[in-house]
Amino acid sequence: MIDKERLEKAFKEIIEALGDDPSREGLIDTPRRASEMYLEMFEGMNYTNDEIADMFNKTFDEDYLTDSKNLVMVKDIDIFSHCEHHIALMYDMTVDIAYIPNGKVIGLSKLARIADMASKRLQLQERIGSDILYIVSKVTGSDNVLVRIKGSHSCVSARGIKKRSTTVTYSRLGKEIKDEVFNQ
Repeated sequence: MIDKERLEKAFKEIIEALGDDPSREGLIDTPRRASEMYLEMFEGMNYTNDEIADMFNKTFDEDYLTDSKNLVMVKDIDIFSHCEHHIALMYDMTVDIAYIPNGKVIGLSKLARIADMASKRLQLQERIGSDILYIVSKVTGSDNVLVRIKGSHSCVSARGIKKRSTTVTYSRLGKEIKDEVFNQ
């Protein structure tokens, strides 16, 4: 679990290391506020992928209108994350998730919740996709899942080369869903 008290102390030390005074008016409550923000931004670090799957395991049996040939797709789920190399923000990120049900479908909002929770970790974009893929497959029982993530990385745009770019990653389980499905 994330240690809030330790985070507060660390933020106070960071302020001092930056050459500022943590007791000055504008910074007095900053270590507390920053630690509370980190608790929220890194909430996913408190849970394994299996625990996230258990949290959002709300499915519905397929009825006579659906069968395992139908595709379920949710696009443009907004997320953000932080790269594990620089603790830099990954921003303007969207997740697209497609799966072919295997006897049950997941509530659509649960797909967004899974993407959100999986992204709230020190992470690589590629791993976010793999984590979402694993969780969606586990909850739905589907062996055909495709996850596409598009995002910008401040470790590229705000430091080093300082160029804005978009990184696109795909994570796939099974072969029935083609990448082009997201172009619809």
